[in-house]
Amino acid sequence: MDVAGGASDFELKFLDYPAAAEAEKPAPSSFEEGADFLDSYSKAVTNVVARVGPAVVSIRVRKKASDRPRRWPNEGEGSASGVIIAPDGYVVTNSHVVEGAGEIEVSLADGSDYSAHLVGQDSATDLALVRVTGSGLPIAQLGDSSKLKVGQLVIAIGNPLGFQSTVTAGVVSALGRSLRSRSGRLIENMIQTDAALNPGNSGGPLVDSRGLVVGINTAIIQFAQGICFSIPVNTLRWVVSVLIREGKITRGYLGISGQMVPLPVRVVRYYLLKNESGVQVMNVAPRSPAQAAGLREGDIIISLGQEPVAGVDDIHHMLTGDVIGKKLDMVVLRNFTTRLEMTITPAEYQE
Repeated sequence: MDVAGGASDFELKFLDYPAAAEAEKPAPSSFEEGADFLDSYSKAVTNVVARVGPAVVSIRVRKKASDRPRRWPNEGEGSASGVIIAPDGYVVTNSHVVEGAGEIEVSLADGSDYSAHLVGQDSATDLALVRVTGSGLPIAQLGDSSKLKVGQLVIAIGNPLGFQSTVTAGVVSALGRSLRSRSGRLIENMIQTDAALNPGNSGGPLVDSRGLVVGINTAIIQFAQGICFSIPVNTLRWVVSVLIREGKITRGYLGISGQMVPLPVRVVRYYLLKNESGVQVMNVAPRSPAQAAGLREGDIIISLGQEPVAGVDDIHHMLTGDVIGKKLDMVVLRNFTTRLEMTITPAEYQE
């Protein structure tokens, strides 16, 4: 009895020992923190979908009739996505979606259908603007793609493979990518994301965690997973404003491809630069205005037309039809050690 009682007392004391009890219990704080994080992530995504989803549309396009007979009943038809950016019916999508379109039909998330007409398109950025006849339509708010960070949460909404209002989430994988468009021209300053995209997502919005549109989804790398691209919303702002005003974009051509690069602090201070970044020339086309001006691969453009250049969009905004054939002053840094002043004469961009 005494032995049994002693053993029992020992076991009770052992089980009551604080360290042992702590070791056997899971760490509730870590679990709860993880649950709270996932709950916050879920709420962020669902809030974005509730805010932006009604403005995401399905676009059905019937191509213009051709002389050749059709092999299949639906040949010449296609579907994609778009997003309403103004309550009076302006819808942004991809240029390749509406190229050669005869009829365009837009369907909203609430099931209402509208016929639409093409306002204008820009194959150089793969953006197009169509308009439906309606009022009081739900709209998506535009953000600022220059503030995007690699690793930031982004959400894609669209109609892949005809599945309406499909939502995928991921992160910004990289910024400043270049991608060759169907016209053969490089689309620069693209956003790379791993938010899953499929055929039919083209033209749909890429949205940040606050529900602001930061890009327009445009392309995937075939047979690759998690490598998708979007056109930055800051490019969209300029393209749309010109399309609304003029119906088309006539742009100058320099003959370079480039990407934004940060400048070392000592370089910024030494040359008294207004911006902490510039556009590095990645390629110079033969017989182009850039080659004639003396630009080389690796040069960094910091000023064009007496305006500071911080990124690719700055150059695009300056290459309007007004500058074609006119000499522009250009300042470049070569090897970060030499400041060169040049003149360059933009030519008219040919499709």
